[in-house]
Amino acid sequence: MPTLVCGSIAYDNIMVFHDRFRNHILPEQIHILNVAFLVPEMRREFGGCAGNIAYNLRLLGADPLIMATVGDDAAPYLERLEALGLRPTHVRQVSGTFTAQAFITTDLDDNQITAFHPGAMNHSHLNRIADADGVRLGIVSPDGRQGMLDHAEQFAAAGIPFVFDPGQGLPMFDGEALMHCLKLARYCTVNDYEAKLLCERTGRSLEQLAESVEALVVTLGPEGSRIYAEGRRIDVPCVAAPALEDPTGCGDAYRAGLLYGIANGYDWLSAGRLASVMGALKIACRGGQNHRPRRQEIAALYESAFGVKPW
Repeated sequence: MPTLVCGSIAYDNIMVFHDRFRNHILPEQIHILNVAFLVPEMRREFGGCAGNIAYNLRLLGADPLIMATVGDDAAPYLERLEALGLRPTHVRQVSGTFTAQAFITTDLDDNQITAFHPGAMNHSHLNRIADADGVRLGIVSPDGRQGMLDHAEQFAAAGIPFVFDPGQGLPMFDGEALMHCLKLARYCTVNDYEAKLLCERTGRSLEQLAESVEALVVTLGPEGSRIYAEGRRIDVPCVAAPALEDPTGCGDAYRAGLLYGIANGYDWLSAGRLASVMGALKIACRGGQNHRPRRQEIAALYESAFGVKPW
């Protein structure tokens, strides 16, 4: 039975400015800021949390379902999903909108200026969990605010365990809404910054928040991750990556490994290890969906890192 991945599908437009922003932004003139940057390098990547998570689940051999909304410009992305064997059954095209997309300009110091247009993502609440048959596990990842709330409630009403993954959407929720989603969810994943914000907004410690779910997972970048489950803290080390190229989408790759582990009955340490392996393989490539390890390569890195086979 498939895992239902609810979240965004987006295009990432990444541009490189061959200079430094500080050479062109004058602090004393910030109140009348009007600047233009020549960006001779540009690439468009397929992204979005749902797209990235499903892509990584497919690499692991799973058959996920994506539930998302896209705009009139979605044809290239839909064609890609078909080519990857990812069924677009529950990807709704919203007429008169653009697919969500980010416009990211990076300078020589790796500073970034980003503009994000949510577009069709704002209509994610039009999708219904009940429309997806045979689902045994789900994830609510960053999406339109109302869609995230509705999907959390619909997963819970259907008795389907799910991961609450607020991600960059966390600032849209106050403490009451966050606690509501945590109580509906079986699991929760956040990075270290989001964990601090989650604690601030809810007024609870990580240990207290962990009592609301079966497992609370906090990723820590190069320091690995921590899983609060079964009344204890499980420390999962980071896996050495083949190369350090681009962190974009690493969190989504991690979540795919975690979902695969949950769906296949792994203990929490094993699931966290597989998640770390997926993050390491992703960071070695630019973009969120350009790494292409075969399943046996994933297994080989897992065994090399931890001395045991993952399957």
